[in-house]
Parts: sequence; C-alpha cells; structure tokens
Amino acid sequence: MGEPSQNNDILLEVNVRRAKILRYAGLFLPLLLVAYSVYLQLVPGVRHYPLTPLIIAINASWVILALYHFFAPMKTRHGAIARIILFHIIALLYILFVSGFDMPFIYVWSVLFLASAVHAGAGGVKLSLAMLFVAASASVIISADDLTRVFQIGLHFAGTLIVACIMNAIVTAQAIDQRELLRSQTEEKLQRDRVLTIVNNLADAILSVDSRGTIQLYNAAALDLLDTNSELTGKKIDAVLTMKNNEGETVKFTQLLHRIHSVRMRDDLSAKISGEVVHLSVVYSPIRNANSTHASGRDGYIIILRDITKQKSLEDERDEFISVVSHELRTPIAIAEGSLSNVQLMMERPDIPQATLHDGVNAAHQQVVFLAKMANDLSTLSRAERGVADTPELIDVAELISELYAEYSPEATEKSLYFDLDLDPQLGAVNESRLYLKELLQNIVTNAIKYTQTGGVTVSVKRSAPRLLTFTVKDTGIGISRSDQQHLFQKFWRSEDYRTRETGGTGLGLYVAHKLAKKLNTTIELKSRLNHGSTFSFSLPSTKRRK
Repeated sequence: MGEPSQNNDILLEVNVRRAKILRYAGLFLPLLLVAYSVYLQLVPGVRHYPLTPLIIAINASWVILALYHFFAPMKTRHGAIARIILFHIIALLYILFVSGFDMPFIYVWSVLFLASAVHAGAGGVKLSLAMLFVAASASVIISADDLTRVFQIGLHFAGTLIVACIMNAIVTAQAIDQRELLRSQTEEKLQRDRVLTIVNNLADAILSVDSRGTIQLYNAAALDLLDTNSELTGKKIDAVLTMKNNEGETVKFTQLLHRIHSVRMRDDLSAKISGEVVHLSVVYSPIRNANSTHASGRDGYIIILRDITKQKSLEDERDEFISVVSHELRTPIAIAEGSLSNVQLMMERPDIPQATLHDGVNAAHQQVVFLAKMANDLSTLSRAERGVADTPELIDVAELISELYAEYSPEATEKSLYFDLDLDPQLGAVNESRLYLKELLQNIVTNAIKYTQTGGVTVSVKRSAPRLLTFTVKDTGIGISRSDQQHLFQKFWRSEDYRTRETGGTGLGLYVAHKLAKKLNTTIELKSRLNHGSTFSFSLPSTKRRK
C-alpha cells in the first residue's frame, strides 16, 4: 500500500514542476507576442495590419489570459483543457489578424502543442495540430497571390510541426524514463525491505559499516546484544563495541576490517556489555561492488555477532569436568590395579595365606564398586542434561516410597540403623519423570545412610498444601557445617571432615540430586548442624490417582 502512494507523490511532484514551467511560459510568451504586435504597429517599414478594435481586443485578451493563467493556477483537468482551447483560439486570431503565419515567433506554437500533450493527452495534441493547420491554411489562402510568402508559410508550418514533435518526443521519453526510474526504485526498495525483514528476523546481530567503520545498517538483534535502544546509525563501531582477546588486549574493529580480503571468523573475542563480559563469535566480510568508487573495490563491511557466552561456559565446564573425572578415576584405578597385581604375584607363592589374597581382592572390588557408582552417577547426570527421561508419568507416591524402603532397609539394618517411613494417608500421585524422582530420592537416602553411624534415617511425605507434597529425608548422622553447606551441591566436592574422608564417595551424589531437582522444577532445602544430623526436603505438586 505504501509503495504506490509514494510513487504517486513523486509523479505529482514532477507534474507540479512541469505545470509551474508552463505557467510561467503562459505568462511571458503572450506578453512577448503583445510586444511584437506593438512593434509591428510602431516601427516604420514593417508590414502590418491597420490598428483595429479587433487587434486591440486580441492583445488585451493575451494580457488578461496571461495574468489570469499565472495568478489562478489550474486545479482540474477540465479547467486546464478549457484554458488550452482558449489559448489556441487567441493564438489563431493573433496569427490571422495581427502577425501572420510567417512571424518570427511562430515556433511558440510548439509550447501550445506541448501544453496540450501534458494536460489533454492525445486529444489535445490532435486539437493543437488541427488549429495549427487551420492557421497555416488560412494564411496560405490570404497570401495566395504571393508564392514566396506561401512557401515561407509552408516552411514555418513544417518547422513548427517538427519542433513540436521533437519537444513532445522528448517529454514523452522523459515521462517513460521517469516511470522506469520509479519502477526500478520501487523494485529496489521492495528488495531492500525484503532483505531488512530477513535480517531483522535473524537471531544473530548484524551490522553494516562503511569503509571508515561508521555504522550504516543494523538489525533488532544487534540492539538486543548491545543491550541498548539508542540509534546506532552514524556511530563508529569501535565506540559502540569495545572488544578484547583472550590475552586481555583491546581489539579495534577498524583494524580488523582493513586487513581482510575475504570472510573471516573469530571466537576468541569478548566485550563488556551492561557490566557483564559477553563472549562473542564474530564473522566479518568486505562488501564488494564492481561500481565502487573506492580503489579497493569495497563499499564497506558486514559484521555478524553471536553471543557464545553459554557455549564458552559449557566448554569450560566440560574441560574442567574431564580434568576432574580423569583425576578422580586415576586413584581408584591405580589402587585396583595395584591390588590385583599384588594378588597375582601372591598367588604364585604357596605360602601366602588365603586371608591375605582375600584382602587384596576385596580392596580391588571396593574400587571397582566405587567406579561403578561413579559411572552410574555420570550416566544419570548425562541423561538429565540431555533430557532423555523428561517424559512425565503418573506416579503413586506411597508405592514409590515402599519400593525405596524395600531397597534400602537391608543396608540400614546391616549398619544397625533404623529406617522409618512417616507418610500421610491418601498421598495420591505426582505427574513427574519416574527416573528423575526415584534417582533423586535414592541419592539423598544413600547419602543419609552412608554418613549416619548411630540412630537412623526417616523418610516422610506430608501434604504441606492441598495440592503440594513435601518429601523429607532426615538422618541422625554427622551433620554438615555451615561453611560446608555452601559447597554441598558442587560436583566432586567432599568435606574435609575426617569422618567424611573415612567414608568412600564420588562427590557426585548430591550434585546429581541438585540437577535432578532442577529438572523436576523444585529445589532441595537443607537444614543441618554439625554432629546433629541433616534434613533434606523438596516439594512437588500432587494429583489424583487413576482408579
């Protein structure tokens, strides 16, 4: 809708300028013809008609029409046609009764011809041509006895017609060129709007800068990345975005851009935006134009920015994770390998007691169990991170807790600990991932039994609100100091308390529990005092069981 309107405005502006030129021509040319009429009457020896009221009326009509045409611009097409007809009638009378067809200013008729074409189209051109023919024919009839003058009239008629046709052809060609130009401008703007629509819907920040590094174009994602609503056009890219490399050295965009000849990409740059360090992937390329006025053939550069802070963080975590896992695996593998090597050597000697061999195998077995536990924790963590078991299902809470009790009651009994359940009646169900919820409870219960030497563990599920269940695991174990509580859910973290160190563990149990709780959209709450046990709890929305 906007494009035709804009084109019409441009065409209207062109027509207004053309009408203004014809308006001035309609003022000065009639006055020039009046002056020529006076010249014919006053200069001796010049051929002229006797001064009559008709000649005075014709000249007066010229003056009145010229002034009226200038001070009262045409507003309608019909009004314009009426004036053109009036101009033609007065011009015809002027030629017949004042100047003759062979006057020096006969070519002024070309302006009438042009005005007819502009305001009345083909019909106006035919009218103007017919009136010119009438004027020439009448002049020939009047001067029939003077063959020289008849010949001059014919030449003037032909010359005027040729000049008029040339002027009309020029104006027509200009009009066609104007329409073609408007069409090409419309297509160019349409293509530009399409490109801008695509660019503005891209997730990556895109900026276009000129050869001096001044921003010419940008998309909405660029404003989001730079955390600003300010106008960027006309600003220097280095003033808008200050980047640093991994060594902390400032990197200027203008220096990067001037050195490139093709597409380049870097992911070792960062910028401080709104007080936060943002890691960036930067792709930049020169814009080449065959018609460029620059010696290098470049009309600027395109810059594509992507926030890879999260990706960098994940990469750092991955590297740290691999490093820590490698370190944590090295010790149990070395112990298991050493124990089995010793057992292998001792088996070759008949004097080694079986108990000694048993101790060596048992030590290796403990390390293998440790590795299996770590592998299980890592597998659970991986599945949670990848969302493998995100599908929720209706879980009977009482049934799940009973399964948990059956699984861990023997382990508690073996350590002479009580393992009690405290459940509200009619618990109903929860609609969650069974794997996540079961692993979460198992990790907390396992941790509670492991670090409790006397007393026991109580698992309770209470309805804390009409549609909310609170799961609680309370133990009478060694407890956790306030300083250690800050690190409790970090991966591979283990307390420096000697009682903790005496108990084997991977340092992943509570970290995995924390991750699983996040997947279940809940939070693990901890209450603990050193030497007074610990209480872990979390809440989940409940629902009715299917009958």
